[in-house]
Amino acid sequence: MIENNIHSLIQNIKLIISDVDGVLTDGKILIDSNGIESKFFNVEDGTGSALAYYANLPIALISGRYSKSTEIRSKELNIKYCFQGCLNKVEKLNDLLKIYSLDYHEVAYIGDSLVDIPVMKLVGFPITVPNSHPLNKKHASYVTKKSGGNGVLFEVVEKILMIQDKYDKVIRTMEKDKFES
Repeated sequence: MIENNIHSLIQNIKLIISDVDGVLTDGKILIDSNGIESKFFNVEDGTGSALAYYANLPIALISGRYSKSTEIRSKELNIKYCFQGCLNKVEKLNDLLKIYSLDYHEVAYIGDSLVDIPVMKLVGFPITVPNSHPLNKKHASYVTKKSGGNGVLFEVVEKILMIQDKYDKVIRTMEKDKFES
């Protein structure tokens, strides 16, 4: 029954929005004695971003804090909209809805902390990670198998494309594009 409900929610998804720290990373931030920040990102999320690109399924990021590492990673993933330093994530969600001419039910959102809950309450497919705050789990329609920093975006993109019956076509398109490049 729950799996059928997830299928119906995913059918409408046309945009994925994700938090960064705790989702694309494990939530740890390394700051050395010179004030240089480092984060660990999972290479699998690059594959997820590529799959989404070929499926014409945009990805956006909304992070509560600013990080040069996040800016660099979003560019590597060809993510056009990366909002940082935003504690009012609903405002940025509404901006993205206008940009893409979408409604809340057409958005999947991945979040792990309390500042993500207001967005999770609005979107069509709220997602969290196993190592998230317990209240996030209460508001999520789906809890990923992978923990934050371990390829969550890839898992979510793959699940959406499979349920929307686009996965095989996207893989074929990627293979064709690779050989023609």
